[in-house]
Amino acid sequence: MVYDFSNFKKEREQIKEWLSKEFSGIRTGRATPALLDNISIDLYGSKSQIAHVAGITTEDARTLRVSPWDKGQVKAIEKAITSANLGVSVATDDSGLRVIFPELTRERRTLLMKIVGEKIEKAKVSMRGERENVLNDIQNKCKDGEISEDDKFKYKEEVQDIVDAFKEELEGMGGKKEKEIME
Repeated sequence: MVYDFSNFKKEREQIKEWLSKEFSGIRTGRATPALLDNISIDLYGSKSQIAHVAGITTEDARTLRVSPWDKGQVKAIEKAITSANLGVSVATDDSGLRVIFPELTRERRTLLMKIVGEKIEKAKVSMRGERENVLNDIQNKCKDGEISEDDKFKYKEEVQDIVDAFKEELEGMGGKKEKEIME
């Protein structure tokens, strides 16, 4: 019997997708609408992302324009952005909000690099959990006689190879993000 690693690989891709999304929310030297993706507001009793209730555009390298479709939501959006603790200033005008990102200081860059490291570690922990699930499954299939002892060791090595390659991918993603932060 050949062991099916498709679920394991699918979980790996989901972890990578999660990390990419988390990295998009970490501010580098330029303002992008993705920085507001994780911010939700209370809208008529339910949570909605800012992108679902307003248009978000880039005015310049350090400024985002948030234009709510319902002008009555300006205060709620302003409160949500301020509460998100992004280290930005929010200015309200007649056509919406302007989100201004200050220049990154050395301390802020260091803090962002630490956050990147924490996110990578969280992804590694998730992957280790998935690896344990697969290894336990392989062990159980060996006990039940579905796979041989030789296959068990071969599959365990294969799992470790997948995990090692994934760690390298994570480190590459982290290195790329750290380079963006330091620019």
